[in-house]
Amino acid sequence: MKRPPPSLRARALAWLAQREHSRAELRGKLLRAARAAQQCESVDAVDQASAPGGDAVEAGANAGHPAVEAQVEQVLDALQAAGLLNEQRFIESRLRVRAAGHGERRIEHELARHGLKLAEAQRQGLRDSELQRAAELWRRRFGRAAVDERERARQARFLAGRGFSGDVIRRVLAHGGAASQDEVAPDPD
Repeated sequence: MKRPPPSLRARALAWLAQREHSRAELRGKLLRAARAAQQCESVDAVDQASAPGGDAVEAGANAGHPAVEAQVEQVLDALQAAGLLNEQRFIESRLRVRAAGHGERRIEHELARHGLKLAEAQRQGLRDSELQRAAELWRRRFGRAAVDERERARQARFLAGRGFSGDVIRRVLAHGGAASQDEVAPDPD
């Protein structure tokens, strides 16, 4: 006998136990899980109905489930009301994980994919530490100044791919990874 699949709430709690999720991300996972479970139920019902002695009326009874989206929204609302799903915690988690190796633009883009935005204080904190974070990343990855233009372009592409601004990249490459404002003179632009 097959075990019934875990409920949507149980799946959501298992995912939240692993790490923080945004509401949009958890909604997507739950919708996929609910649709897969619904497809399995309909396949099982058809198998039972077509088997000798199966009851075709029972197979039709499974078609009347409430909308999957409504079920998922109810689960998400309950998790949010209980404080188990918190988008501010998700943003803070992403900042802790991503800040050391990514620039403000990359972090903002990732959060936008989840339908979220940084608070102005968080954004300003990223901006204030961007030069230092880029220089540290550059030191860990390269550790020495580029010997030619090809290597310089490679280093710049690496930092740009991590979401650092052009100004920060120029300053890091020009000053060999100097990180503090004391070590790097402001650009004369």
